[in-house]
Amino acid sequence: MGKYGKLAEFIVEKVGGKENIKSLTHCITRLRFQLADEGKADDNALKGSDGIVTVMKSGGQYQVVIGNHVADVYADVCIAAGITEENASDAGDTQKGLFNRLIDIISGCFQPVLGALCAAGIVKGLNAVLLLLLGQSYGAGGTYLILNAIGDSVFYFFPVILGYSAARKFNVQPVIGILLGAVMCYPSIQKSTLEAAGEALGTLPMIGDYYTNFIGIPFVAGNYTSSVVPILVVTAFAGFVQKTAKKYIPEVIQNFFVPFTVLIVSIPAGLLVIGPVVSLITDFLSQIFTSLYSFSAVLTAAVVGILWQVLVIFGLHWAVIPISLMNMASLGYDTVIAGSFGCAFATTAATFAMFLKIRNKKRKALAASASISGICGVTEPAIYGFALPEKTPFLFSLIGSGIGGAILGIFGVKKYSMGGLGIFGIPNYLNSSGVGDSGIVGVLLGICTAAAVAFVLTMLFWKDRSEEKDSQADPKETSGAGQKQQDETVGSPLTGRAIPLDQVKDEAFAQGILGKGVAVQPESGEVYAPFNGKVVTFFPTKHAVGLLSDQGLELLIHVGLDTVNLNGKYFTACVKEGDRVAKGQKLLEFDMEQMKKEGYVLDTPVIVTNYDAYQDIQKKENQNVKVGDALLTALS
Repeated sequence: MGKYGKLAEFIVEKVGGKENIKSLTHCITRLRFQLADEGKADDNALKGSDGIVTVMKSGGQYQVVIGNHVADVYADVCIAAGITEENASDAGDTQKGLFNRLIDIISGCFQPVLGALCAAGIVKGLNAVLLLLLGQSYGAGGTYLILNAIGDSVFYFFPVILGYSAARKFNVQPVIGILLGAVMCYPSIQKSTLEAAGEALGTLPMIGDYYTNFIGIPFVAGNYTSSVVPILVVTAFAGFVQKTAKKYIPEVIQNFFVPFTVLIVSIPAGLLVIGPVVSLITDFLSQIFTSLYSFSAVLTAAVVGILWQVLVIFGLHWAVIPISLMNMASLGYDTVIAGSFGCAFATTAATFAMFLKIRNKKRKALAASASISGICGVTEPAIYGFALPEKTPFLFSLIGSGIGGAILGIFGVKKYSMGGLGIFGIPNYLNSSGVGDSGIVGVLLGICTAAAVAFVLTMLFWKDRSEEKDSQADPKETSGAGQKQQDETVGSPLTGRAIPLDQVKDEAFAQGILGKGVAVQPESGEVYAPFNGKVVTFFPTKHAVGLLSDQGLELLIHVGLDTVNLNGKYFTACVKEGDRVAKGQKLLEFDMEQMKKEGYVLDTPVIVTNYDAYQDIQKKENQNVKVGDALLTALS
């Protein structure tokens, strides 16, 4: 085990142990788990650990955001969990919704090849830059030829590469997946090859659209080199064939008869039926996006720019990437995600502005690191560590991204390859022929504008909260008065039984990591304000609310354990973030019975999060309380 061994063991433990892990993959910054029961994972413990940026749940995956060194952590987690390459990923959980399963399949197939895809794109972009600088004499030489082969091969033989990664996802033998992709790239059955041969002979070997037949079934040739979706569907079908074959073929001869059956069934089905049908559907989808771009390039690129980081947060960008690759295969370029190119620069600029304004030395150093990572295209540390928690910088980055996207649309920017990210992605927008056009001018103007807008807005309107705290000589003294902070009593927000916090079956609450207080086992599904103050945080899932009293006490009320997984189901908010509330005013309602039926524990922690501003927190424990009864007393 490597240097992240302890972190890996901690992660395995907090996601519910080895037996709770169904599969594991990783992308550029995240570990992507499929868990048998996400309720067993300890979100708060993972989020609060050094070495982990945050935890996300999306597309049927439990995602632990690590950062740039995720590959090293992934290797140690595989060792800690006893995961091998063969069982690192699977075909997905049939209990997921259709959309979640689709996103999981797409991400699972593309993640293993993303590094090679980006590397080849960088080489291709570098070759285009050299051709632009050195002229056509460079293009006629061997250096250009070899670099072009490196850059083009991964795209030309993409079905072979995807055949391998898709085979792992659908539990097909990897070599069979490679063979499936190789047959789809076989020159003699490509439509363009058959047409060229027919023209050379003076007659086309076809009747209408039919080029030949297979056991009497007409064969409609297609061009599958550089294609994306057909091989995924063919490999999924091969997985079904393999699973069926294993049921009926005796085990003693399965080693060669199962692969034989898979090949002899899947390849004809892929070439005669799946390939042509899927190609028609993907061409139709590509035409839809092309039409949207033709209708308004500016509007389409602006919308993509605004939404891209939001899609990345929820892992939904994987649904768009195949469409981009299809466009590159059919058109030689893509405009669908070109509008998103300014996003990394806008996020980085917003984070850099925060770096300039942050006073806390530790957070300032982290912001600097996140800014460097972001300029290279890896924005998760900047998003989850800085922009998103502070809200307004994230909003400013979206505004900058949208304006930058609009500029990219105005210049009709086209993306010619899937290469590097951030500044290393600029060569992706150079035509592989090396001919410069106004598109690269639009790229530079778009990303600079996106960054400038996000930077200026953050500098003007975001204020470092730590700056306000640092301006106070003593947190226990009121500003300018020299008087000590007053004692404050917190009323019970619920009716029920108060229990010690260490009895709560959640490590983060039980150990007092998040604050000091008690938990209430509710008797009714209503939460009331425990003092006069303000709602400073109301989680979108409505399961938790943060309050600030008029005297400065910060309180968190967290209804139940792991209830964030309900995504707001069974909760009704009676106030909103930013509202002033009076003691006894109803904050929210929740359906206790339905939540209990789904197995949720409703112990509700009521904790003082700024407890370090007080000498002691006195608690009422192991007794029944009613709404408004004294529950906590903060002593100055």
